[in-house]
Amino acid sequence: MSEEDDDLRNQVLEEASDDVPEKFEGEHPICIRGLTNAFGDFVVHDELDLDVRKGEILGVVGGSGTGKSVLMRSVIGLQVPQEGDIEVFGQNITDAEPDEVIGVRNRWGVLFQGGALFSTLTVAENVQVPLKQFYPELKQELLDEIARYKTVLTGLPAEAASKFPSELSGGMRKRAGLARALSLDPELLFLDEPTAGLDPIGAAKFDELLRELTDTLGLTVFLITHDLDTLYAICDRVAVLADKKVIAVGTIPELLETDHPWIQEYFNGPRSRAAAQSYQGSDVRRKALDKSHGGEA
Repeated sequence: MSEEDDDLRNQVLEEASDDVPEKFEGEHPICIRGLTNAFGDFVVHDELDLDVRKGEILGVVGGSGTGKSVLMRSVIGLQVPQEGDIEVFGQNITDAEPDEVIGVRNRWGVLFQGGALFSTLTVAENVQVPLKQFYPELKQELLDEIARYKTVLTGLPAEAASKFPSELSGGMRKRAGLARALSLDPELLFLDEPTAGLDPIGAAKFDELLRELTDTLGLTVFLITHDLDTLYAICDRVAVLADKKVIAVGTIPELLETDHPWIQEYFNGPRSRAAAQSYQGSDVRRKALDKSHGGEA
């Protein structure tokens, strides 16, 4: 790289940094009040309330049709609710125009189920899509450098950046989708069933990666999952959707103290007991449990 190119790169980075907002310092980067979603006569959410704490991995669970993905889509602006307010980083985004919340949208990343990568783009080109949208002034050389860094950050080999999604395994595609979700250095990360379709070893490695990235990068994670191992391994709290609302939020031990039938069936079933037993024997999972209890052993 020539001295002139190096100077231009530094100038672009300085100009971009001027547009980067300060990190959110509040307690709840996401606050949802009175959220109602309906499709025709079918009501999915009825005056749903939920607060997401800064720095936590919040697992979101519920039976089929309870609207887990609809809830996430409402927060990221892909679903317009009938009623209610959604605040992200202290800004109400429910009725805002797209140009009014662009400064909020570039502070979150999303990993949709299956990765949702563009099949005709390489991993690097997929990672660069959000960068080109929000920072069109960045030169290609810098875009390539960022894409390589994000690729390696998610545990993929550097050479994976030049591969197409069809050339990757299912687990590698998940990591590539995560690399794209992290391309803008977000404060919020939304994940929809990230371990679905992975074998147990691949799912456990993805969980460990997500916990490490959350702690290292200071992320707040909104995680939709039905994977009991994931809930026990890395989630600080779990929000349960039922009866068109969030009926309970807390650590798994706290949820087990509630008497709601669905919660008892879900967390006291044989699969949950097996996940809990496995969880108690893992150093990584013990640390997550300690964190959920405020650092107590």
